[in-house]
Amino acid sequence: MTDFINHIKSNYTLSVCSELADRLGLNVFIVGGYVRDSLLNRSRSEIDFLIEGDGTAFAEEFARALNVKDIVVYKNFGTAHFIYDKTSLEFVGARKESYTKSSRNPEISSGSFEEDIRRRDFTINTLAISLNKNSLGKLIDLFDGLKDIENKIIRTPIDSMITFNDDPLRILRAFRFASQLEFSVADELLDAANKLTDRLKIISQERITDEFLKILSSPRPSIGLKLLYDSEVMNVIFPEISRLGGVEQRQDFHHKDVFLHTCQVVDNVAEVSGNIWLRFSALVHDIAKPLTKKFIEGTGWTFHGHDEIGARMMKNIFRKMKLPMTRLHYVEKLIRLHLRPIALVDESVTDSAIRRLVVAAGDDLDDLLTLCRADITSKNQNKVFRYLSNYDMVMKRVKEVEEKDKLRAFQSPVRGDEIMSICGLKPSKKVGEIKSAIEEAILEGEIGNNYDEALEYLYKIKDKILN
Repeated sequence: MTDFINHIKSNYTLSVCSELADRLGLNVFIVGGYVRDSLLNRSRSEIDFLIEGDGTAFAEEFARALNVKDIVVYKNFGTAHFIYDKTSLEFVGARKESYTKSSRNPEISSGSFEEDIRRRDFTINTLAISLNKNSLGKLIDLFDGLKDIENKIIRTPIDSMITFNDDPLRILRAFRFASQLEFSVADELLDAANKLTDRLKIISQERITDEFLKILSSPRPSIGLKLLYDSEVMNVIFPEISRLGGVEQRQDFHHKDVFLHTCQVVDNVAEVSGNIWLRFSALVHDIAKPLTKKFIEGTGWTFHGHDEIGARMMKNIFRKMKLPMTRLHYVEKLIRLHLRPIALVDESVTDSAIRRLVVAAGDDLDDLLTLCRADITSKNQNKVFRYLSNYDMVMKRVKEVEEKDKLRAFQSPVRGDEIMSICGLKPSKKVGEIKSAIEEAILEGEIGNNYDEALEYLYKIKDKILN
């Protein structure tokens, strides 16, 4: 309690709020995520205030006290919001809620402090701190939220079946918090999630995708991904990933569980990169394996073409999940190319093959290599070391060829307008054919990646192509 008192007194925003609460004779509390994250020593730029009384009127008075002009008030919901000193401040009057079967949006009426705390999603979000001077800094814990933080577990303050049935988005939020905080989930919560998966159909795709991407953005995404899979929620929100699970064996050959392998690849990427689309690419890099799985006598399981087919699956998945289409090409590229680098390990591989990888990957070459290294999930450490050494060898050769040939953002040094002028052409397929022929000669090492050699080569080949 002493720590919270000192924190409130040293924070100008909170101290002004405390003085205003007493002047207006209202009980005011900090609730939810700010309290939780303070106990977990996590930074947060949002503060939620709970007022026993008119929350919007208090917010307006508070804004005036801070000389804030821009305030958003939602009278129908009894909530308000404004930003001060780069911190988002949210206000709500104590309320109770009731739900209908067809919507996660509740009917709201005024309520007591206890009724408001009871309606919240998880016990770790039910903690409150008083801002009134007679109880300043007092931690109010009606549902053992502090104990659940100490035990690192996600539970609901009331029956999980009721909590999730009222607002099924809370199923995804539970798994997202578990993934972000690296907490476990109570058995009864997981069971309720499994029984109520169909309720997710009332949630908009945008909200589902937002929570899913937050799971992917967490320090160890596999926590949330495995919860989605184990609860069978993944069947509803991303069935293509759910189908990766399971191990089959034929004779002495078996293939590893592709879902568990994928979870490890995503975690490996998360350790070195916060790029959400690189993490998403890791999640879907083997997505076509169930479609391409084949058992060949004497060889075992094969997945020929899963790279190309997986890339082709992305457009429909992006549309269905309402992902930004601006990121589609990047994800398609990494899936399509993720098998290419390891094929270049052989010392007999020509510079031409290296050039083609560099050109195909373009500015995403480093991300591709990050994905490829993350794709090594063997428990045999000698095998892991050998594969990583192979990638180091590939990268060394890539850097050598790249520096020598200046291949980033590669295209013919002789541009289309000059080709048309020299060859007497109008815009047509012939211009593209000539340009491609020049690029092919550079990739094969016949000529250097420079204007003079490319121009000379143009004069050499133009008549043959034109005729």
